[in-house]
Amino acid sequence: MKISSFRKGRWLGALALFAVVCWSMADAAVDRIVAVVDDGVILESELVRKVDEIKRSLRASRASLPPDSVLVRQVLERMIVDKIQIQMAEKMGIQVDDDTLRMAVSQIAQRNNLTPDQFRRSLAREGIDYGDFLDQVRSEIAMGRLRASQINNQIKISDREVEHYLEAQGGSGAVADREYRLGHILIATPREASPDEVKKARERADRVVKELKAGLDFKDASIRYSDDPQALEGGDLGWRKLSEIPSHIAEVVGGMKDGEVSDPIRSPGGYHIVKMLAMRGVGEAKLTKTHVRHILIRPNEVLSDEDAKNKLLALKTRIENGDDFAELARGHSDDKGSAIKGGDLGWVKPGALVPPFEEAMNALDENQLSDPVQTQFGWHLIQVLERQESSDTNEVLKNRARDELFKRKVDEETELWLRKIRDEAYVEIRLDETPASPGEDAPAGEDSPETFMR
Repeated sequence: MKISSFRKGRWLGALALFAVVCWSMADAAVDRIVAVVDDGVILESELVRKVDEIKRSLRASRASLPPDSVLVRQVLERMIVDKIQIQMAEKMGIQVDDDTLRMAVSQIAQRNNLTPDQFRRSLAREGIDYGDFLDQVRSEIAMGRLRASQINNQIKISDREVEHYLEAQGGSGAVADREYRLGHILIATPREASPDEVKKARERADRVVKELKAGLDFKDASIRYSDDPQALEGGDLGWRKLSEIPSHIAEVVGGMKDGEVSDPIRSPGGYHIVKMLAMRGVGEAKLTKTHVRHILIRPNEVLSDEDAKNKLLALKTRIENGDDFAELARGHSDDKGSAIKGGDLGWVKPGALVPPFEEAMNALDENQLSDPVQTQFGWHLIQVLERQESSDTNEVLKNRARDELFKRKVDEETELWLRKIRDEAYVEIRLDETPASPGEDAPAGEDSPETFMR
């Protein structure tokens, strides 16, 4: 059989990588490879460490632990998808600098009501290596930026979509005044699944629903059976408004009662099972407008990404030492439309700016300067001049609808995108065994490396 040059290159790359790893381990204790993922590998020690971490988390939340074989399969699958994303981020030049990392860790500590030093000691008491924790946070930030560039920044919500959404609610926004807390299990199907694969997935989903209705704890079922990224958190999606829920699920959720488990719900990614964990009402929303200005520096053939960031840091120092923001914007900003106005973007409504910019802007106090913020347009120095709240009901509803439609599309597209990159990656799993589907025994020899080769 003739092998394409693309596939041949992948095979040669994998073989070369395997040879290097074997050579480097020849005179040392062997750390077995449990998965080859494109140009990288996952080692047994990494898998064991991650499984132990998940076990500690599950015990802390008093969730019952599934059999080790089930937990290992779930953890390894998550590690594979993460490895694919990290490799993609590296190839795209997405980097997380030390300042961003320190800020992220500080925010995590604050959410736990701890100082950074207290948080570090807390991790040590739990047996978590601080260096490993930093690597994990750095990877999560990089993966978030990757998904933003591949998914979030490509999603556009038209005025017509907003109008249609409000029309479907009768213009009142009444549906948006309720939030739902859902449990979610995904029985995934491959892209372009055959009828037989779809049938088997449906049968598996039916068995899971039957077990749930017979009394199986939903968290335990999610950890044991779900292919969703939240599986190891018990499938808890948190509080969401109806329009923040993917449309194929939202159609069912609106009519569910508290504690009810749905029948399998078909989507392009597989079959979904949801449980109504709780529901609540939401108070009146208000629209916050922000008067903001910025200085943009775009990297180019001459100016590297790091140089662009450092140039903004130098400008920030000059402003803090008394230089005029508007004058520096006129002389240095690459956003020529706002530069002639001293960097002024005027009053902006929620959803009007790209997510990384808006998130940084919303975190600022009035007159505060941001650190350099990266978007697909370059690096920005942001300053909020003032804020204003509006109770214009029509405007509030439109902006809330736009925000909720955006979140719904992000959820739907992220699910499909993760499945796509997983299907397209070269993955070879080298575990000795893989658990069976619910109610099934694993066929002998099912889990040899050849079974998983693509």
